[in-house]
Amino acid sequence: MVQGTTSDAGKTVIVAGICRLLKRNGVKVAPFKPQNMALNSAVTADGGEIGRAQALQAVAAGIAPTTDMNPILLKPTTDMGAQVILNGKVLGNRDAVSYHQLKPKLLTEVVSAHQRLSSKFSYTIVEGAGSPAEINLRDNDIANMGFAEEIDCPVILVADIDRGGVFAHLVGTMELLSTSEQQRIKGFIINRFRGDITLLKSGIEWLEHRTDRAVLGVLPYLPGLQLDAEDSLQHSARRSLQSNRESENKNENRFRVAVPSLPRISNHTDLDPLINHPDIELTIVPPNNYGEVTNLMADLIVIPGSKSVRSDLEWLREQGWENVIQRHLRYGGRVFGICGGFQMLGCSIHDPDGIEGEAGSTPGLSILEMETTLESEKQLKNSSGTLILNEDEDDIKVVGYEIHAGVTNGAALQNPLIKLDNGEFDGAQSKDQQVAGSYLHGIFDRSTALASILKWAGGAEISIQPSIDQLREDNLERLADAIEEHIDLEHISN
Repeated sequence: MVQGTTSDAGKTVIVAGICRLLKRNGVKVAPFKPQNMALNSAVTADGGEIGRAQALQAVAAGIAPTTDMNPILLKPTTDMGAQVILNGKVLGNRDAVSYHQLKPKLLTEVVSAHQRLSSKFSYTIVEGAGSPAEINLRDNDIANMGFAEEIDCPVILVADIDRGGVFAHLVGTMELLSTSEQQRIKGFIINRFRGDITLLKSGIEWLEHRTDRAVLGVLPYLPGLQLDAEDSLQHSARRSLQSNRESENKNENRFRVAVPSLPRISNHTDLDPLINHPDIELTIVPPNNYGEVTNLMADLIVIPGSKSVRSDLEWLREQGWENVIQRHLRYGGRVFGICGGFQMLGCSIHDPDGIEGEAGSTPGLSILEMETTLESEKQLKNSSGTLILNEDEDDIKVVGYEIHAGVTNGAALQNPLIKLDNGEFDGAQSKDQQVAGSYLHGIFDRSTALASILKWAGGAEISIQPSIDQLREDNLERLADAIEEHIDLEHISN
């Protein structure tokens, strides 16, 4: 089990890298995470929903993702509550207290999922959540040491030196663990190191002497490593800013895309193909930045998915986006909505049963003639089809997945965006061809589909880049190479 001293210490990446390295060596390996809190999710081969990180790790292992790889997924709906996904299906909404009381029962489900997975593979590489040293969460823990103790699993502890304070993180975490938990720690991995490794030697010697644990490796900082983020939009925002800076003065005519940073944005990995494209200047506009919103200059506005569509729609209005979008359209700009963002483009969103919060209805942006009703049965499916967008293009394939509670109806759907392979249709386009939307997450992933959508939006000279799938594969191989070179896997396997 790979645990971290903090969130974002590198657990997800290291598990993915170990899975890819074992897969390369012909070992049957699977990833596992008992409990994941994330708004980035994926649809599994068995029709369920798991965290995006475990889907990435399954790709690294060369296997199809299943719900057993992440039996509990928490999708925050507010600062105080979350939707609980158990074995791929919605269990219901819980606040923090009621969920904590539910944990003893959930531990049985988690252990059963791990047993099913372990029976099919030679190795399972388990990822912890956050930090094992959260004292207030120790009782009934199912995400870190509570799970490790239940299945008698050895643990590797990871810390991010790029944040600073790496020795304090490791020693402090050890000190806050119980005696039996300390004994589970077999060694440390120091992640994201920059500079001359010889300057770290004295610190490593002190740490090993202080804790009586080996440093199993120092993984260097890998600039430009781009893999599906578990949840944090901040990394996407940083990557977009870095991309913009690196491209300054190289291409002043880059296509400008703006994205509102919704409070409950979901599956923001949809933006990765835009972030990584050298001809695109992507701006993820943070909250409470009225000046940047009102002075926005963009060719295309993308409204992303949302876990709480009605409240995020109200947030859009409060932040000034509704007026900006209307002005953008008057000047000939294009708007594209994905999933929850697609629902917002309609005339109204109804939640009669309080699926995402207080029951009621919220007026939409009224750009597309349609309305959405949220239902308790979530739509979960992998889909593929052909774009119906540019008249001079045929057979532009799209592949993606749907995760939504809404059912949309209205005249706008008579002008769909995608003809699905099953004969049905998805999405909608406005009559003036300025607005389009789809329920399909991953719609930008295929390079030809992205080029077609950007052509529709006015980016006729945008180059076709390698697909996000190929970029993911290249980065997984690079990561596996680094782990093979810098981490003592033989020590870990023993």
